[in-house]
Amino acid sequence: MQNAILHNKIAVWFSCGAASAVAAKLTLEKYGSTNDVRIINNPIAEEDKDNHRFLLDVQQWLGVEVEIATNKDYPNASCVEVWDKRKFMSGVAGAPCTLELKKRARQQWEERHRPDWHVLGFTLEEQKRHDRFTLTERANVIPILIEAGVTKNDCYSILHNNGIELPNIYKRGYPNANCIGCVKATSPTYWNLVREKDPDVFQDRAEQSRRIGAKLVRHKGERIFLDELPSDAKGRPLKSLDFECGIFCEEVA
Repeated sequence: MQNAILHNKIAVWFSCGAASAVAAKLTLEKYGSTNDVRIINNPIAEEDKDNHRFLLDVQQWLGVEVEIATNKDYPNASCVEVWDKRKFMSGVAGAPCTLELKKRARQQWEERHRPDWHVLGFTLEEQKRHDRFTLTERANVIPILIEAGVTKNDCYSILHNNGIELPNIYKRGYPNANCIGCVKATSPTYWNLVREKDPDVFQDRAEQSRRIGAKLVRHKGERIFLDELPSDAKGRPLKSLDFECGIFCEEVA
């Protein structure tokens, strides 16, 4: 059925990550001549600043403008502002920053533009995530990378072969292009990486989470405050699928 898509509006949600960049490219190649393909980004103030450079490089590669969509209630697109206003940072159901700055920003864009289909950066390894998303969120998703058999490592190679440098955050050891100090993370490995690479961010998260009462990290089976985390504490090695910040919000086991 998807091969026969004609004269539809397709929204590709570009997160400044490698997978969503390649998903946008493949969508344009497969459907761009017969459909209105729109590439949309929900910027986050707390992302690494090099994400914007990556967005511009990808935009040039795609040959189309990357649109910006923000929640009208949070024009600064700041997670810190969301946490302060909501007095909540993260829990088992996710994080309010993703709800306000990703999901609601996406919904407001949808209300104005009424897309027929959506494309996300689900790679071949993420078939189960795609299935869960289409079951719980919406069914009108084109699994462009899965259909093409593209893995996350393939995405890195495709960008490299096209002369596009990955966002700097990957080079610094972070598992994805989320904002720095992602409050959906509970791993002591992750938070001590933030402490090492971005000590000011770690301190800000520690102060705000203590003020709000959010125990963000799990150590020895117990939730604790960031300022209680030993600097040498480690959990499982970081993986790129541990936590993802897209138009959905979940933590993957």
